Amino acid sequence: MTGLEAQRLAETLDRTRLRVVFAESCTAGMVAGLLAGVPGISAYLIGSMVTYRPEAKIDWLGVSPEVIEQHTTVSSPVSRSMALAVLAKTPSADLSAAVTGHLGPNAPADLDGMIYIAVARRWRDLPRGDSVEVVMEQQERLQSTDRIQRQLETARQVIFTVNRTLSDNV
Repeated sequence: MTGLEAQRLAETLDRTRLRVVFAESCTAGMVAGLLAGVPGISAYLIGSMVTYRPEAKIDWLGVSPEVIEQHTTVSSPVSRSMALAVLAKTPSADLSAAVTGHLGPNAPADLDGMIYIAVARRWRDLPRGDSVEVVMEQQERLQSTDRIQRQLETARQVIFTVNRTLSDNV
């Protein structure tokens, strides 16, 4: 099923001629890895920045330490900041998706299996230049309980969300 979803996203990216970049935390690069399994995706997949730890989100992406302190790394404001930041750092990309979450074990009960996804879009050549905005935010409670299965479920959900976002916003 994941391969089919990755193939669908690749076809959508090909049809729209949009290029994507990812900022991944809890999936540790799995989203880009799954999409990279589709032949020819190099025309549309720019890459992925794995920012697993808070200091990587701050140092590599420029996520505000205050946002992390106020909301924690597992939050919608952080996924939103990650999506905007990775897109800003990747001028050749038209679209970004970011994911953060708590896959357990030993997660606080309210965060166990909770993921946050944000998708940002760059609109090019507007009268005042390029514009970047978050076009989709999503919070999801994972169904699986095994950590590896949760990573796969999350990666699949990110791919599905990006494809759905493109279908709704292109």
